Amino acid sequence: MLRHSLLFLALFLSLSPAEEPRTRVALAGDSTVTDKAGWGAAFAKHLGPNAQCLNFAGGGQSSKSFRDSGNWKKVLDSKPAFILIQFGHNDMPGKGPKRETDPATTYPENLNRFIQEARAIGTQPILVTSLARRIFDNGKIRGELKPYADAATKVATEQKVPLVDLFARSVELHNKLGIAESDTFNPPGKDAKTTDHTHLNAHGAEVIAAIIAEELRKVAPDLAKLLK
Repeated sequence: MLRHSLLFLALFLSLSPAEEPRTRVALAGDSTVTDKAGWGAAFAKHLGPNAQCLNFAGGGQSSKSFRDSGNWKKVLDSKPAFILIQFGHNDMPGKGPKRETDPATTYPENLNRFIQEARAIGTQPILVTSLARRIFDNGKIRGELKPYADAATKVATEQKVPLVDLFARSVELHNKLGIAESDTFNPPGKDAKTTDHTHLNAHGAEVIAAIIAEELRKVAPDLAKLLK
């Protein structure tokens, strides 16, 4: 009887191999990267069955506060194979000393530190420049986040890490679409008088996530293998 039981168990195990662990792709960023107000959940849908998206982005986060709040440690502790890093919105002047950074000094310093610490645990960091706000001046995107996008681009070049230039792509997209079409990306405002030109509704998230996936196929071939 025992022998028959062991043979049955061996047969069962041979028919039910252990599931292969999925490759972890972590997201670190502000609200424009979150699942509810940004492109995070829509991007996760572009990953194939062998990948898992872990979204650590949070509303109001900057490259400074993300570390100070302990969120960056959570990213590293999850031991992902890849980390997409996008900040800038809350690094800008006017966000307070706990969040603000200088695009010429402290912002690139923070990005460099993220890169070094990711590499130290064997993770591939990928920088993503800030998603442009859909605010127009004289029919063109105002682009007030450009200094932070330029800083991230410079760091990516110096550190030889992949860069998704989402700022440039989103500026190009919305200049082409114009004001009315760009407004179809807006989530509902907090009240009837408020229009949100920063965050994304489901439609906007899908468009932006598709752009990110497209760019990753160009700059990050190892991660591109995990995309559908």
